[in-house]
Amino acid sequence: MAPMTEPGEEMHGLVERLYPLCRSITGDGVRATLDIVGEYIPLEVHEVPTGTQVLDWTVPQEWNIRDAYIADSTGRRVVDFAESSLHVLGYSVPVSATMPLAELRAHLHTLPDHPNWVPYRTSYYKPEWGFCLAQETLDGLPEGDYEVRIDSTLADGHLTYAEHVVPGQVADEVIVSCHTCHPSLANDNLAGIAVATFLARQLARETPYYTYRFIFAPGTIGAITWLARNAERVDRVKHGLVLACAGDRGQLTYKRSRRGDAEIDRVLRHVLAASERPHSITEFTPYGYDERQYCSPGFNLGVGSLTRTPYAGYPEYHTSADNPDFVSPEAMADTLAVCREAFAVLDRNRRYVNLSPYGEPQLGRRGLYDALGGRSDTKQAQMAMLWVLNLSDGEHSLLDVAERSGLPFDTVAAAADALRGADLVKE
Repeated sequence: MAPMTEPGEEMHGLVERLYPLCRSITGDGVRATLDIVGEYIPLEVHEVPTGTQVLDWTVPQEWNIRDAYIADSTGRRVVDFAESSLHVLGYSVPVSATMPLAELRAHLHTLPDHPNWVPYRTSYYKPEWGFCLAQETLDGLPEGDYEVRIDSTLADGHLTYAEHVVPGQVADEVIVSCHTCHPSLANDNLAGIAVATFLARQLARETPYYTYRFIFAPGTIGAITWLARNAERVDRVKHGLVLACAGDRGQLTYKRSRRGDAEIDRVLRHVLAASERPHSITEFTPYGYDERQYCSPGFNLGVGSLTRTPYAGYPEYHTSADNPDFVSPEAMADTLAVCREAFAVLDRNRRYVNLSPYGEPQLGRRGLYDALGGRSDTKQAQMAMLWVLNLSDGEHSLLDVAERSGLPFDTVAAAADALRGADLVKE
């Protein structure tokens, strides 16, 4: 499936719409983000009150911010939240004070190695305040007194997350999860949100085999909250994929689930290899995105992570340089295409039983060879039928057949369809 420019451009447009919003693990920025996503796909939005126990965690107070700045003695704002949501330390407590630069420095965060970039920093679970700014801005500030103001609130409220479900032929689920907690960062996390949104739109035009559940939730605490609220039904989740860093120009990277041999792991390995895209496969580590929550030992779900350049693997990561210009429509379209290819394999990967297992059945008599006449891949299709017949013992899946035979999965699945139509195999 070739990357398509049109959805790429639309996804990039969604990234640009979401980019200015100040998101965090709670608050109105998350709600505004979900309102925009809700224009593309219907969402069921959940509000979980502050203080709710979710596994070993507690839903924190809700954080909202209206304005923040540092102003010099003339009243000029030298750092202004209105210019970028990255300028404020996430979850900053309110402050209104005047102080000398020497005192203010302890609350300022910069990137000396990239003097014109603004870093992204947070303090979710420790009361603190601060500003993030370019090192070159800090270097240009003269000594003296500065007005410091952060107009924020930390109060009992809610943690907000949303779900979108594409009904399938069976109740077994594939989850697609992306985090909604980062402010103005285009690749990490907005590209993942955009790809998930358009993946849901495309799947909704079909009748997939599995039920697909899309989860839009703040990182860590959001996935933990979802798991806590769905613990009794989590056994329906048969496969899953965490999407992040989905729009940079680097090659695709798939991180295996904790199991290492889950079906989603095998499918992504096969799809990426068969497509001949440049890619890498990495082993599971309990660090990164929310795959580590879904793969925690008590749940141990078959959930992997798909990114382009992985977590912290590019200099622009968690900085103002991760802006809409850093992500490309082509890269997002390519990530979307790989998801579609992988889920097409998941949806068609079945185990069959050969109904004529003693010797090779006569395919010509059943018109199966004649049906292949004129195909450019006639020999390949014939071999696929023979492989499917030979390995249809109830133990081997079509993906097993494709991997063992070296044949394309689509060819193997088409052979299985033909053999089932001739009553030679059954699921």
